Amino acid sequence: MQPAQTFNPAPAPRMGILFLTYVYLQGLDLLSTVAFLLSGVEEGNPIARFAMAKAPDPLTGLLMVKAVALALGLYCWASGRALLLRRVNIGYAALIVWNLTCLILGLIQQSS
Repeated sequence: MQPAQTFNPAPAPRMGILFLTYVYLQGLDLLSTVAFLLSGVEEGNPIARFAMAKAPDPLTGLLMVKAVALALGLYCWASGRALLLRRVNIGYAALIVWNLTCLILGLIQQSS
């Protein structure tokens, strides 16, 4: 006789790594966006741009958008959507590389 299987609500360890990577990438995206704003570049994401315009100050709006993004990531983690988190992480990693490349090229252009 085999023991009954029990429900394990804790996601697999791999999901934890995917979620931590997601949180890390959200932080990098926040920092790269702040760097863009400080260098005079306008936010490209219309949702973030709207939130920044309606909030008491742009950073508060940006933090609200990031809070929603973290809540969505938490939902993916809790519901075991590993493939979705992996794909979103790849997208955010590419976005951050793009942001930093554009920022560096823009600063080089400003300095010459």
